[in-house]
Amino acid sequence: MSEASSGQVASLASQIGRVAAPLRSQVLEVLREAILSFRFAPGQRLIERELIDMTGVSRTTIREVLRELAAEGLVKTIPQKGAVVVSLTPEEAEELYEIREVLEGHLAKRFVERATDAQVVALRRAFTQLEGVVERQEGTVAVLRAKDVLYEVLLTGAGNSALRATLSQLHARVSLLRASSLASGPDRPSEAVGELRELVEAVEARDARDAADAMVAHVGAAAGAGIEAVRSSGHALATAAN
Repeated sequence: MSEASSGQVASLASQIGRVAAPLRSQVLEVLREAILSFRFAPGQRLIERELIDMTGVSRTTIREVLRELAAEGLVKTIPQKGAVVVSLTPEEAEELYEIREVLEGHLAKRFVERATDAQVVALRRAFTQLEGVVERQEGTVAVLRAKDVLYEVLLTGAGNSALRATLSQLHARVSLLRASSLASGPDRPSEAVGELRELVEAVEARDARDAADAMVAHVGAAAGAGIEAVRSSGHALATAAN
């Protein structure tokens, strides 16, 4: 095992068993965070034996966790190779962001049209929590979790089960893209907060068009950062391979 892998062993293993949660849930959380924080890079193989050594759990637990990570869109299984951290091409990323713009613009519009006053207040509360996470510089994974809370408020208020299902599947596919976008530069999380503030203010004004425009602008900005991060990581991988 490499020196880098040895460091990961101690680090990941130390995070297991700290809280009163099912062991599988703890391992899932630890490996998910390792992927979203790029300790496991896009395209990297996740070898069962090494993961067992890193976490100190059974092969059965590791396989269950890998299946869940695959369902979340973070890992895929390749024949003759095993589990690999998902890696998208810039072209694939562009296609996914195009769909996000359309669907999330509609989500914002629908929320304005359908949400109750209490749900609008809940959206502001979720945004304030996100703003605090960014101000405290709690890291990419924490920002993603806070954004997920905000999106949950939007999806609930929009009241469209088909839209919820479609966006849930899409967000699973773009989990790493979202992380790449937020990690693309020190200012990106603050920029995202500014973009989402415009969304929240438009929602509070009950302006469906402005809310949709603000959401599309946010996704477009995330796309620019995320796609560039994918291009950069692809170049780095190619350079390393050569």
